[in-house]
Amino acid sequence: MWRYTLTRLLQGIITIWFIATATFLAMHAVPGNPLAGDKAMTAEIQANLEAKYGLDKPVSQQYLIYMGNLMRGDLGISYTQKNREVNDIIREHFPVSATLGIIAIIFAALGGVLFGALTALYRNKWPDTVIMLMVIVGISVPSFVIAAFAQLALVRINGALGFSLLPVAGWGTVAHMIVPSLVLGLGTMAYLTRLMRSSMLEIVNSDYIRTANAKGLPATRIFTHHQLRNAILPVVTVLGPAIAAITTGGFVVELVFAIPGLGRYFVQAVQQLDYTVIMGTTVFFGAFLVLMVIAVDLLYGWIDPRVRLN
Repeated sequence: MWRYTLTRLLQGIITIWFIATATFLAMHAVPGNPLAGDKAMTAEIQANLEAKYGLDKPVSQQYLIYMGNLMRGDLGISYTQKNREVNDIIREHFPVSATLGIIAIIFAALGGVLFGALTALYRNKWPDTVIMLMVIVGISVPSFVIAAFAQLALVRINGALGFSLLPVAGWGTVAHMIVPSLVLGLGTMAYLTRLMRSSMLEIVNSDYIRTANAKGLPATRIFTHHQLRNAILPVVTVLGPAIAAITTGGFVVELVFAIPGLGRYFVQAVQQLDYTVIMGTTVFFGAFLVLMVIAVDLLYGWIDPRVRLN
C-alpha cells in the first residue's frame, strides 16, 4: 500500500512538472507583450519592468528561474495587478471557487446516485424515461446556456412574487450559492446518473444478487448492502476528476453570476496576457486535479476490499 502510494505521488509530481513546462512554453509561444498595455511607458520604464520580471533574459534562463521559484512555492507577481502576487490571488479567490464547487459536487453526487438507482429500479417505465430525458438535456446543453436561462427564470419568479426569492447574481450568502451550484453541478449529475444506471443494471443480474434473493433477504437490504455498494464503485472512480473539474472549471458560471472566484481572474489574465497569473493558476489547477485522482485511487481500494494495491 505504501509503495503504491509513493509511486502515485511520484507520478503526480512528474505530471505537474510536465504541466508547468508545457504552460511555460505555450505562454512564450503566444505573440504579444504582456507589458505593452501600460500607457505612456517610456523605453527606460519598459526596460526596468522587463528586468524586474526577467523578460530581458533568454527563455532557457527564464525557465530555470520559473522552475526554481515554483519549487519554493513562489508563483510570481502579476503583470497587470500592481504589487500583487499570484499566491495571494489564489489564496483569496480559490476558497470562493472551492465553496461553489463543493456544493455543486454534493448536489451532483447525491442526485446522480439517486436518479441512477431510480432509473435502474424502474427500467423502461415512465420514471426511467423522464429522468433519462433530463440526463440528455443536462449533458447536451452548455452550462452558460443553462446559467442564462436560470437567471432569466429567477428574474421572472422574483418579479411575479414581488420580492427576491433568490439573488440573480453576486456572492456572500447561502442564497447566492444555491442556483450557481445547481447550474454548475447539473452536467456532472447527468453523467453520474447515466453511469450509475449502467452499473446498477449490470449488478442486478449478478450471481450474488440472485443468491441473496434466494435466501429471502429483504429487498431493502439487498439494495443497500449489495446492489448500491457495488454499483457505486464506478461513480467513485470518476468522482475525483469530477471534483477537480467542477471546483476549477466554473469559469463561465462565475462570470455569468458575477462570483468573485478564481475562474474570473483566470479569464481576465488570458485576456490581458498576464503570463504569471495564467501559468500560476494553470499549475495550481493541474496539481489539484492530480491530487484528486490520487486520492480517489486510494479511496477506491479502501471501498472495495477485492482491490489489492501493491
